[in-house]
Amino acid sequence: MTYAIEASLTVALPIHGSDETFPVRRVYCIGRNYAAHAIEMGHDPDREDPFFFQKNADNLDPSGTFPYPPKSEDVHHEVELAVMLKSGGTNIPVDAALDHVFGYAASLDMTRRDLQGAQKKLGRPWEIGKAFERSAPVGPIYPAGEIGHLSEGAIKLTVNGDIRQEGDLNQMIWKVPEMISYLSDYFELAAGDVILSGTPAGVGPVARGDELVVDVEGLAPFSVEVV
Repeated sequence: MTYAIEASLTVALPIHGSDETFPVRRVYCIGRNYAAHAIEMGHDPDREDPFFFQKNADNLDPSGTFPYPPKSEDVHHEVELAVMLKSGGTNIPVDAALDHVFGYAASLDMTRRDLQGAQKKLGRPWEIGKAFERSAPVGPIYPAGEIGHLSEGAIKLTVNGDIRQEGDLNQMIWKVPEMISYLSDYFELAAGDVILSGTPAGVGPVARGDELVVDVEGLAPFSVEVV
């Protein structure tokens, strides 16, 4: 096949303890998946059907730096567990969902909150606030075959040594198997898909020069510098 323009390179993320990399296909992000965060954002924490938005594959960035983006004066951190799929399909049963998980990584869903808020008021999509360049810093992937599946354990973010966000993976309203199953009813999931599983309470602004450390129990801490 001959392309009319130069083809984009596949986004590939490092795997802990391996020379191999994980090729990314799509990135799904669940909104308001921790009750305390739903409350702080002004929403009812009761369990309702989940909702998702998407980032782009090349928004995932393992470099350890986060360039403060343009057109925003209010960029927030959101610490998350990233789930990487090794296979997929449609109508995946909840009890079979974890069979499709390759591994897990610590991550951040960085958000231009002022731009997102403006879009919300207008009833418009969030991409301008969520899917900008390098908006999803991510640490090395830890294969589930080595560490098991992460369903509970502390998830924490510190900024310049101060704890900003703290919770437990077992506080997710929609658990990882349920997210996979639900998504597969609406999309055909496949190897290389990534799911950002939501953030606990405590989201807040970052500034240039800040040092962020993402700490998910079962994974090594991952640090990101805002530049």
